[in-house]
Amino acid sequence: MPRYGLIDRDYGLRLRSTAYDGDGRIYMLNLAKFLPGSDPLAGSDRLSGGRSHDAADYAPIPLLTAVGATLRLVSDVVASSGDWDRATVVDYPTRRSFLELAERRDFREWHMYKQVAVERTTVVGMLPAGDLPTDAAGGRILLELWHGRTPLPLAAGPATLFDVEGTVIGDGRNWTGARYTPIETGTPLPLLRPRSDYQALLLEPRILRWR
Repeated sequence: MPRYGLIDRDYGLRLRSTAYDGDGRIYMLNLAKFLPGSDPLAGSDRLSGGRSHDAADYAPIPLLTAVGATLRLVSDVVASSGDWDRATVVDYPTRRSFLELAERRDFREWHMYKQVAVERTTVVGMLPAGDLPTDAAGGRILLELWHGRTPLPLAAGPATLFDVEGTVIGDGRNWTGARYTPIETGTPLPLLRPRSDYQALLLEPRILRWR
């Protein structure tokens, strides 16, 4: 059992037992909280004059490419109800490709190197309920995650809803839906009481490649 999260073995079994003719694209959302001083990209904000970064700084791109996966989103977390540092979305062509990557020896070696920086993480499998988000630049993103009924929107805008298929690793909570809403920087958002069945994250994108 990894020290930074609880594995959902039921969802893991579901991923492994998906029939070939029923398999298809899955989007894996990864939320990460780093140990103090362990984020190698901290302080390098492209908006404040720090050095620029490409996709290779955030994920093992050759390994993702080898299984047909694509890095869609990398964001710093400006504020969140879960005290997260980074949010990432990887697009896998099939669930089996996600498992294939996890079982590669070279990925495990990369992961062992990276995991020493992580205090805790949540990884959920999502499916878009409609069209994918656009790559509109210059703003921020409100990302909401919940269990149960879809909550009322916090912000106006062209939101994208995702159905959460399951949790790969997390803190034991189950999630059923996610909402991705681009917003203008400085947009005021209402304050909500912390809830065990809901969390919201305000994201500053570093990489945005939905299309």
